[in-house]
Amino acid sequence: MIGQPAPDFELPNQDGRQVKLSDYRGKKVVIFAFPKANTAGCNNQACGFRDEFPRIETANAVILGISGDSQDKLREWKAQKNLPYDLLSDTGHEVLGKLNAWGISLLGLIKLPVTTRSFWVIDEDGRVIDMQVGISPMESVRRALAAVENVSQPG
Repeated sequence: MIGQPAPDFELPNQDGRQVKLSDYRGKKVVIFAFPKANTAGCNNQACGFRDEFPRIETANAVILGISGDSQDKLREWKAQKNLPYDLLSDTGHEVLGKLNAWGISLLGLIKLPVTTRSFWVIDEDGRVIDMQVGISPMESVRRALAAVENVSQPG
């Protein structure tokens, strides 16, 4: 998927406003997928992106979190953790499925119905420049930040 166009999608954010990936052309986009709002690993990941938000924003980038949680749950979590970016609700797991982040393989035999913690960094033209499906919370923040800052530096 690296080097390929990211699949466009449209999902509601925590407030019910529809967000389209293509609306962010001209900016870099960091998308992170998380299993369940307000759990230990997800708090680490989301708050890590919150803490790095100024650096990411300086690099002409936005952050979008995505999970199968409801808009209500995402709205509460965003307020509780003071997250400065949108959280997208994919209750049907359609976008997560397109991104290969829905279902964790158990011994290669069974897929458990859960979001796989992941990240994607998309450039200003809509191409994936870095990604990892199945990653630790803080490693996703570190890798996404490195990708955004590398791309923003002159050649």
